[in-house]
Amino acid sequence: MKSILVIDDDKEICSWLKKTLEYKKYKVRVAEDGMSGLAKLSEEASDLVLLDIKMPGIDGLAVLHKIKEMNSDLPVVMISAHGTIETAVEATKEGAFDFLQKPLDLDRLLIVTRNAIERASLVSEVRRMKETVEGKDVILGRSPAIRQVLNLIERVAPTESRVLITGENGSGKELVAKAIHRLSRRSSGPLVEVNCAAIPNELIESELFGHEKGSFTGATNQRIGKFELADGGTLFLDEVGDMSLTAQAKVLRVIEENVVERVGGAKQIVVDVRVVAATNKDLLEAIKQRTFREDLYHRLNVIPLHVPPLRDRREDIPLLAAAFAEEICRRNGLPPKTIGEDAARKLQEMEWSGNVRQLRNAVERLVIMTTEREINAAAVESPSGAYSAGGLVIGEQGGTFQEFKDRAEAAFIRHQLDLHNWNISRTAEALDIQRSHLYNKMKKFGLIRGEEEE
Repeated sequence: MKSILVIDDDKEICSWLKKTLEYKKYKVRVAEDGMSGLAKLSEEASDLVLLDIKMPGIDGLAVLHKIKEMNSDLPVVMISAHGTIETAVEATKEGAFDFLQKPLDLDRLLIVTRNAIERASLVSEVRRMKETVEGKDVILGRSPAIRQVLNLIERVAPTESRVLITGENGSGKELVAKAIHRLSRRSSGPLVEVNCAAIPNELIESELFGHEKGSFTGATNQRIGKFELADGGTLFLDEVGDMSLTAQAKVLRVIEENVVERVGGAKQIVVDVRVVAATNKDLLEAIKQRTFREDLYHRLNVIPLHVPPLRDRREDIPLLAAAFAEEICRRNGLPPKTIGEDAARKLQEMEWSGNVRQLRNAVERLVIMTTEREINAAAVESPSGAYSAGGLVIGEQGGTFQEFKDRAEAAFIRHQLDLHNWNISRTAEALDIQRSHLYNKMKKFGLIRGEEEE
């Protein structure tokens, strides 16, 4: 059921809109001034806002501006008895979807409501499809270090040259490889990824080159290898430094001759593959230790591309954190949350040994566990590497993962009960669960206020 928030100081208009839209199967909430409307929007997401312009206190245009700061994709329809062209133009510039004049025409109201929600759904679907296709593969940053990487990607991607991407764990090597493929002439072809560190040595050859049925114990069917699957596209060899010497020799042959032989087979199969490799190891040192072939290294390292660690691009941290917070809220259906300036500064001061991946995980914890709409420095910092958010301390409490999830769930339910003054019906509605289910959860976690209010 789509949710609509009405913000209007006219109680009769609010009542009429609520009854009319609920009859059309919308879920409707009402706020009689701008501040309470913003508060309701922070507590629970909506699919559309109907917003009056002339209200006591903060007016509709100021509320519109704040809504767009919270969620730029949320459609807002302005309504007013004092509509002018100038006001409509100003509202549109601020991001309003449409403008309705009082007295409201029922047919136009319903058409605009439907169109606004449908367009928002389409925008969300387009973003979802883009994320599905690209895997959220956006390289964010404005620092000189990351701009240098982006410039090199743009120069290298359209060529057929092999690229060796180096960098620490979590720095974004996979994103770089995907960007190279996306900007290449092979973008319409497949991008096939192989994590060489995740495949046992005895299976890496079968994974890369395929095998024939019966070629070894357990080979009950023919298998097509990654080189064949990547024909006409790009093969991304991640953590290539962990590949066995035997597999390295065969990869070298494929690169030199553009043919593969399946394990247990005699047929030579011609492939057209661009190889992009990545590693967090020092391959020159591995060559000295005789764990990596020097000839393969020179074949792969036609274009070297180093991805800087996060500590060398700290100015990008606020942008990254804000983008992660927006994406995590959207993906989990949470009200929009922002990273405060003090929190961003604190994040910039921290050491990120796990680089961008570690930062994203930290932002996800903050978004989920912090109850306030703006995440501040107090939520980021804490003694002994733990932080407290919403009454739950992470890092200082032991127990199993399930026990942690139970503590998190209990903290979240208690917060919702507090928000709704322990009104069971309203809390269950906000949580989108049955009242009986909420009672069971309260009993399970021992959540007792003293006097429960219906």
